[in-house]
Amino acid sequence: MKFRAEIDVMPLDALLDPQGKAVTGSMKTVGLEMIDGVRIGKHIRLFVEADSKDAASEKVEEACVKLLSNQIMESYTYSLEEA
Repeated sequence: MKFRAEIDVMPLDALLDPQGKAVTGSMKTVGLEMIDGVRIGKHIRLFVEADSKDAASEKVEEACVKLLSNQIMESYTYSLEEA
């Protein structure tokens, strides 16, 4: 079976996010001062071939830990659906 994973990787809350801070500042200059606390991350979509949803989840976890996120500076979440 083929599964689609939608992965969000974000900087840890305890760390500074220079991109998010710059965008938050820009919100004020374009008249959107009610928007605050912007954090910038990345969204990754991938497909995995596996026998079951549990097996696919294990592979997505492995990809996130080994390659897609920096465990020291980032956290990740994902959803997994049959494609």
